[in-house]
Amino acid sequence: MQETGAKAEDVTDVLPPRNSAKTGLMTAAADWSDDENGGLNPRDYVSSLARGLEVLRAFNRTQRKMTLSEVAAETGNTRAGARRILLTLVHEGYAVMDGKLFDLTPQVLELGFSVLSSKGVWDIARPFIDHLSEELRESVSAAVLDRSDVVYVSGAQYHRVISVGISVGSRFPAHCTATGRVLLAALPEEQLDALLKSISLTRMTDRTVTDPAEFRRLLAKVRDQGWALVDQELETGLMSIAVPLRSSAGTIVGAINVGAPTVRMGPQYMIDSILPKLQETVGHIADALKR
Repeated sequence: MQETGAKAEDVTDVLPPRNSAKTGLMTAAADWSDDENGGLNPRDYVSSLARGLEVLRAFNRTQRKMTLSEVAAETGNTRAGARRILLTLVHEGYAVMDGKLFDLTPQVLELGFSVLSSKGVWDIARPFIDHLSEELRESVSAAVLDRSDVVYVSGAQYHRVISVGISVGSRFPAHCTATGRVLLAALPEEQLDALLKSISLTRMTDRTVTDPAEFRRLLAKVRDQGWALVDQELETGLMSIAVPLRSSAGTIVGAINVGAPTVRMGPQYMIDSILPKLQETVGHIADALKR
């Protein structure tokens, strides 16, 4: 989407106002020095870029979709200026427009990949998890395997009247969770055999799979399809779907899942609508880990 016919004065690079209430910039003459002194010359300041960055920060502050008028009010831009910035972001793939509402896309995370690459896996994964939770309006969690349990290491809880809340550090039996089945299915056969011999497939609900032979068949299916769906085997009324997360070396470092109450959706909806977005998010995280 592009806009044509912009007036020359609207894109002229000038210094920002002396005390910008929205950006917090203090631009007294003493703050600017010339090139010989190694400071920023006023001629080098690109105000149109600064205004675009302020629009990006506004979405981060509000953490919600906004109308053109709201963006203009939040950033101190004119409606015309805000419109040009938003349409440019849409054209470049950093934003989307849904009717009158604008929202950022995960592509904006590429702007910080070089910084994120120096952080841990779950530091890198966190913004992607947050975005997916906001997009789906459901809780998203990440877990690692600790022998026969899964331990949750990151997550974003979307608050509803009925919601799924799993805090970091929570521990659950791996055999009856979607994250656990994904991680168990990825184990080498010898390691999996030894583990299954040492654990008990405890019945958590009347749906929990406790037969060893049936459980092995389930893990084989999970390994083949690359994801796991668990329907009320950990807790009645709770369903979740999970996929593995691989490091830059290709090894599985954990699993990410979306959990939802069964009053809101069924298994087929999870597979058809939630799974593709979950897989896309994990793909974005995997790409970030390679940088």
